[in-house]
Amino acid sequence: MDTASTPCSAKSRAAASSTAARLRAASVRSFGGGVRSSSNGVAESDRVTVLDTLGGDYYAQQHLPGALPLIPADAAAQASTLFPNRDAAIVTYCSNPACSNSGQVADRLTTLGYTDVRKYREGIQDWVEAGLPTESA
Repeated sequence: MDTASTPCSAKSRAAASSTAARLRAASVRSFGGGVRSSSNGVAESDRVTVLDTLGGDYYAQQHLPGALPLIPADAAAQASTLFPNRDAAIVTYCSNPACSNSGQVADRLTTLGYTDVRKYREGIQDWVEAGLPTESA
């Protein structure tokens, strides 16, 4: 997330950085390769933007630390506002491998020209089962 143009607390930035580190650690299994940082300021220090594609009450109840909500129906309309840089490192997730939302959002972003989009296929279920922390809205 571009912290220069989007207000967020130091706690939120720290949570996003911690989430990015956990996602990088899981990247070989979950993403089929490392989550790369891009060359823009958004991705400095190997930062990625994590998108919760469940949205609504699911997002409010539980999401990965620092994740932003973006459901498939809103992906095209909100993408350019959330990610002005098409090389931004983005990871989508939903509940588990049976959920198609993360794939739909990732595919839509790729169609829109985003070049570094990955899917955390195992989703929040895998995250919680691994004992990793979550947030609520």
